[in-house]
Amino acid sequence: MNGIINFANTIFKPLIDLGAAPLMLIVLTVIALIFRVKFSKALEGGIKLAIALTAIGDIIGLLTTAYQDALQRFVENTGIHLTVTDLGWAPLATITWGSPYTLFFLMILVIVNAVMLVLKKTNTLDVDIFDVWHSSFVGLFAIFCGANLLVATLLVVFIGILKIINSDLMKPTFNDLLDAPDSNPMTTTHMNYMMNPYIMILDKLFDKLFPWLDKYDFDSAKLNEKIGFWGSKFAIGIYLGIFIGLLSQSNPKEIFTLSLTAATCLELFSIIGSWFIAAVEPLSQGITNFANKRFNGRTMNVGLDWPFIAGRAEVWAAANVLAPIMLLESLVLPGNKILPLGGIIAMGVTPALLVVTRGKILRMIIIGTIELPLFLWAGTLTAPFVTETAKHVGAFPKGMASSTLISHSTMEGPVEKFLGYLVGNASKGDIKFIMYAILVLVAYLLIFMWYAKQMKKRNAEYAANKN
Repeated sequence: MNGIINFANTIFKPLIDLGAAPLMLIVLTVIALIFRVKFSKALEGGIKLAIALTAIGDIIGLLTTAYQDALQRFVENTGIHLTVTDLGWAPLATITWGSPYTLFFLMILVIVNAVMLVLKKTNTLDVDIFDVWHSSFVGLFAIFCGANLLVATLLVVFIGILKIINSDLMKPTFNDLLDAPDSNPMTTTHMNYMMNPYIMILDKLFDKLFPWLDKYDFDSAKLNEKIGFWGSKFAIGIYLGIFIGLLSQSNPKEIFTLSLTAATCLELFSIIGSWFIAAVEPLSQGITNFANKRFNGRTMNVGLDWPFIAGRAEVWAAANVLAPIMLLESLVLPGNKILPLGGIIAMGVTPALLVVTRGKILRMIIIGTIELPLFLWAGTLTAPFVTETAKHVGAFPKGMASSTLISHSTMEGPVEKFLGYLVGNASKGDIKFIMYAILVLVAYLLIFMWYAKQMKKRNAEYAANKN
């Protein structure tokens, strides 16, 4: 296997040296052409992805540069040593795609998906090519912690299979949430939905202990409408700037700069994020057409990126409420070193809450509050790996002190990050870590199997109600 990677390095190193944006322009265009997408459309998708990667990197540079001095004074004045800078998801994607192993993991996961389709173990064709970086991140982190490539690949495949199974399990719920017919092909293999099993445990406890709270649930669309601007990304950025500015004892001019910079960046994160989806649309359509020709007469689901469900108001209402909660938790959480900034809008958290609770906003907020520490701890745990990798691939933010640690506060798949840590350290031969890794992997699988059983019961109810 190392020979394969060495060969890949020889082939791809000249491309990797171009940087993440040019690399992804070329890779996405070539893959789209393989699936017989028209050249102009394939090239358009590649260019859009390169533009999105470039833009998000510049926005992150603007945000981190503006906050660097204030955050240093914040630490000095409060004594709270939140020394990890939260860059949000996009720089981490750029960093991960800068590794040749990501292309290797992509190839392996495409093969796994194809085998599962042929063996009829899934009906989902995963076309969310870009987001393979989440799975790759776990494998790369395991390698960083001590695993060899074979062990890391087995871990990525294990998680990848469960993600694909999960996409089939969630499909009827997506139909319900979108009020869509069974013919609707949209589902997702996105990593953020791998939190579903743990959310469901808390949701079942909610059923047993606090079912009466559901009568106080409220309409999230009306809440968003009532809050209006004061709950928008602009406003949250302004609150964040004022909060950090006051605690860092900044002067009024600096506070205004911090507030307006954060407001601008948080809004642009959302806008630029939509560009990534538009960039892979030609490839997704090409793969869909290919599948229709090869699997005639068989119902196929298409695994897309998560935002096709983003029209549900609960996603944003819960994120708006959880943002200040997460900020407060970060200040008092033992073991946390990351101050939420780029990930303050918790898009790695709320979609899974929506699916499991089916839009019960009170449950989403309460369960979200309980699970947020997992994300903060995972962001802290992976910071040394993210920082070292960013420097290695030339993606460390310009203008930031080289001693600064970087990470992401609401990175999808926090549990999987802990798996990568345990498996990586177990690979060194430490008996303690070997035992921990075995126990946690077994528990991870058993919890998923229990969750799958619950989802099958839910899906049977959906089917019965249609008859």
